[in-house]
Amino acid sequence: MFVDMSGKCGGWIYWLLKAWRIRMKFRITKEKEFYRRVFLIMLPVAAQQAINMGVNMMDTIMLGNFGEVQLSASSLANSFYMLYGILCMGIIGGCSVLVSQYWGAGNLEKAREVFSLAFRLAAVLGFAFAIVTWLIPGTIMQLFTSDPEVIEAGVRYLKITAFIYMIHGTSQVVAFLMRSVRQAQLGLYVSIISFFANIFANWVFIFGKLGAPRMEIAGAALGTLIARCVEFLVTFLYVLKIDQKLKLKVSDFLHNPERSLYRKYFQVGAPALVSDGLLGLGSTAISMVLGRMGSDVVAANSICMVVDRLFTVVVQGISNASGIITGNTIGEGKPDKAQEQGETFYLLSILCGILSTILVSIGGPLTIRLYNLQPETITVTKSMMYAYAVVMFFSAVQSIMTKGVLRGGGDTKFLLKADVLFMWLVSIPLGILAGLVLHAPGWVAVICLRIDFAIKSIWCVSRLKSGKWIKNITVET
Repeated sequence: MFVDMSGKCGGWIYWLLKAWRIRMKFRITKEKEFYRRVFLIMLPVAAQQAINMGVNMMDTIMLGNFGEVQLSASSLANSFYMLYGILCMGIIGGCSVLVSQYWGAGNLEKAREVFSLAFRLAAVLGFAFAIVTWLIPGTIMQLFTSDPEVIEAGVRYLKITAFIYMIHGTSQVVAFLMRSVRQAQLGLYVSIISFFANIFANWVFIFGKLGAPRMEIAGAALGTLIARCVEFLVTFLYVLKIDQKLKLKVSDFLHNPERSLYRKYFQVGAPALVSDGLLGLGSTAISMVLGRMGSDVVAANSICMVVDRLFTVVVQGISNASGIITGNTIGEGKPDKAQEQGETFYLLSILCGILSTILVSIGGPLTIRLYNLQPETITVTKSMMYAYAVVMFFSAVQSIMTKGVLRGGGDTKFLLKADVLFMWLVSIPLGILAGLVLHAPGWVAVICLRIDFAIKSIWCVSRLKSGKWIKNITVET
């Protein structure tokens, strides 16, 4: 029944694209199997993202009962954790290119070696972040804010989250890479279980229920730690005991991949890791700029970010689907077909951008009522929410194109240039000028700090049409 529904939706999307096709000569694939595969990957990924954002929203709502200080502290502390998460996504981005193309070429042995490589990278990176977080939590918070109350609350949060990095990073990369072998449902199952574990643990430890101490912001961190432990157990139970496609074993994760795979990863995957690492540092810099504009701006931005992610789950799903499908197609040795699919995904990204902008414009301001905020913070949040709605269109296009199609095609070096040039040379300097020098309103700073999304949305079109983004990395040289 699920397959039948996806087929009908795919046909509907095809005719909508055909009726709406823009003047540039973009091809639209007519294969029903293509749209079915898009939905089979997109739906569980979108559901997983929605659940994850629901957990974050519940965290902010629960902590919102204790005022802006704790809400701001958790948001800023998570900005540092977000840097690790983005680096993990860089590992996933690079390795997923290899896995999806090796899967398309039918080389399962190489695919298993990539899993081992990703697991090792995430574990080493997680250990490094855990040590830094445990030793200097106060210094980390001072990077984002000078408010002593926010710093003190953030230190309490960070001391507990130091134990999360390794277990979350390793389980995250494994669950995400399973999407590349058409096992997108794993992440959904893990998120559902994690959702209930997190909500229950937060309720117990934030408010001090069932005889537990009332820990407030520290309780939110402990609830997240418990949920991540559950995710780790469920992920590896599925991968090692239930999955029948890759049939991974513990020895596969302990086995050191061949040197040729390391070379191939550093040729294709390392640019994705560096690119996402620089994006992570850029996001940290953005949080630092907004963190120095006042606690009301920080609280408003934390709410806007949750709403942003909640209303763009479909974009994230299609972005994942585009990278996996184009990677599989290129691995099968069908570049012309991959080009047609890439152009179809571009048109889909525009539709998603329009839909996301409408949803945030209408639904975003309504979510503010869920929070216990001061009148000044409510005013700031509303204005920033509309700024996020404007940014949303370009965010959708560049996400599907850069993190999906072009990355799935192995064009990671080109994307590294785009990320470095536009974020670090345009967006961040403009954001610093607007927010810290000219003391512009929060919504102006948000527009300036995300202007790179608009530039990349336009720049990637010519790259897509050129066909130079298609690189078959499974061919041995």
